[in-house]
Amino acid sequence: MTDAVAGPWESTLTSVVVYARGAVCRRRARGVVPPDGRVRVSGLPRSLEPDSLNARVLDAPGLRVGAARPVVEAEPTEPEDRDALYRAVERWQAEQGAAQARRDRQARRVAEIAALRPVPPPRKRDDPTHRRTPVDAWLALTGFVDERLTVLHAGLAALDEELLRIAHELDVATDRLERASTDAASSAIRTTLAADLTVEGEAAGGAEVVVEVEYRVPGAVWAPAYRLTHRQGDGDARLVLRASVAQRTGEDWTGVHLALSTADLRRPTGVPKLRSLRIGRRRSTPEPSGWREPPAGLADLFSGYDAAGPRPAAAVREAPNETLVGAGFVAGARHRRRHRRRARPRPSPLRRPTGCGTGGPGRGPSSGDPWLQRRRPGQRTGPGPRGGGASPPPPPVPGPPRPSTAELDYADLVLAGPEEHGARRGVLLPGSTTDAVASEYRRRADSVASLPLPGHAVRPRESAGSFDHRFDASAPADIPSDGTWHTVTVTELPVALRTEYVCVPSVDPTVFATLLVSNTTDQALLAGPVDLTVDGEHLPTAALPTLAPGGTGRVGLGPAESIRAARRTDLRESTAGLRNTTTVLDHRVHVELANRLARPVTVEVRERVPVTSDADVRIEERADWVRPEAGDGPEPHVPGTRLWRVELPAGGTVALDGGYEIRVPAAKALAGGNRRS
Repeated sequence: MTDAVAGPWESTLTSVVVYARGAVCRRRARGVVPPDGRVRVSGLPRSLEPDSLNARVLDAPGLRVGAARPVVEAEPTEPEDRDALYRAVERWQAEQGAAQARRDRQARRVAEIAALRPVPPPRKRDDPTHRRTPVDAWLALTGFVDERLTVLHAGLAALDEELLRIAHELDVATDRLERASTDAASSAIRTTLAADLTVEGEAAGGAEVVVEVEYRVPGAVWAPAYRLTHRQGDGDARLVLRASVAQRTGEDWTGVHLALSTADLRRPTGVPKLRSLRIGRRRSTPEPSGWREPPAGLADLFSGYDAAGPRPAAAVREAPNETLVGAGFVAGARHRRRHRRRARPRPSPLRRPTGCGTGGPGRGPSSGDPWLQRRRPGQRTGPGPRGGGASPPPPPVPGPPRPSTAELDYADLVLAGPEEHGARRGVLLPGSTTDAVASEYRRRADSVASLPLPGHAVRPRESAGSFDHRFDASAPADIPSDGTWHTVTVTELPVALRTEYVCVPSVDPTVFATLLVSNTTDQALLAGPVDLTVDGEHLPTAALPTLAPGGTGRVGLGPAESIRAARRTDLRESTAGLRNTTTVLDHRVHVELANRLARPVTVEVRERVPVTSDADVRIEERADWVRPEAGDGPEPHVPGTRLWRVELPAGGTVALDGGYEIRVPAAKALAGGNRRS
């Protein structure tokens, strides 16, 4: 077998699915399977979640992946890219210093020329008056100063522009250096993850296959955004769905097929186990597991080692894996373990180890159970409010052993040597080096979840409600692992539009233009910011509500200056009834609308009628407005809302009259007084 076949297979990131938090990545690698079927695929990020690794063979129906496990690799780095960023910053800093020096020299020349002033000739002693200077000399000096200053100021302006350009280039280079991808290592040794696969099947050895590796990583978030271009008078438009994506997974996404999902990646989706129901006594059935308790008498295996005395200091060596990146986490974990051993409380004198035989002088015999001790008269054996000794630990929980998930990860278990103390000697323990380093990488990656959202943006999990949606990008995308927001175009969706004007004259006489957006696709539109362009004019960014398939939402376009509204009210108070026992408050509303546009428009005028829960108070309406039903319109209405929908002709006016009567018993009055509009 040649070295090319035995070496690791280089993988290429092909697709990424970004969820509400986290992402699922897929890599592909091609190679020839060695005779033993063991293949190593390199290029996996350190933030990978180990329990999410899956692999499959794509182009060989008779072959499959029998086992897949992540392993740590170390490789030298090539810092040329980061060095190039450093050199670019230094070069622009040097050019900025030189340009600033040239600009300062030019400014000094301007100051010298501007300081030129004509000096009159000195007066002699015998002259009664000052000597006059020729006018031609004054004019010649003034012309020279003006001509020279014009040239110098032009040069100074050019130097200022050059200095601004260099400062901009320096800012760009500095920003690129500060935003350098976290995928680049900061030391000469870089640790990465690889996937050890076992390809099984007939004729697996020597077959050339394509293997796809799938894994889950934290540190990726996204939020939807839109761009809408509309021309008034058209009934449809194209809505461009975009996404703000930020990731710090430790690997750059270059040319990947991107998909966005609103699902919760960490929500458990396992199929529940259906247990049989039996009549009779309950019997606990332990879960099948290959874990076994340590054998009895394990400590006796190290009696000869302990009798030989302590090892020489020169013979103690550090573990080789501590020289890799992240050794600080290992040393810290080892220091914490030593600290815990030093701070471990001594056992209570009331408890002796199991199997120690009889006690020493002055102590009673001990059986196999450490709790069966001889108690002196007046001695307390358990904790109490006035107990003077340490409380004994609780007895072990009866039943089968309950190992943790780390103890069931057999490939990561490490046999503890005789240097360990206590019950750890000679026992298979979970490896802590890679776990600590990987946990730090995952903690760093999860920091993108705290990024502030762009304006009007909403978390996809909040806007999706109880449904999950997925959006596939129509083109490959590039997203570096720098932990900042990047905008990606996902797809283009057809929507139906209708321009409508809304006015609430009781609050504000301004008429506002809105767009009624109807989702005519089979995909939901999530809430997010939308950049509007109407008739070639860019409008301020608005907020698009969540629209289910077939739903309608309203997007505001701002005030419409070409449509005016005016409102007048009139209140008349009178009495009614046989003995004037009822107070009648007659409210009359008059609204006038004027359209100055060259096309007819639809205006929705909103009024509000009082609502009461008192049976003695009656409200009678006298208008042709309508009461909105539940679910009528793109947004909910408050109780008492009434609507006028008016078709305004081009250049025309419309008058609307309405009102209502409030009948109140004469012994009562409205809160705040009856004389209100």
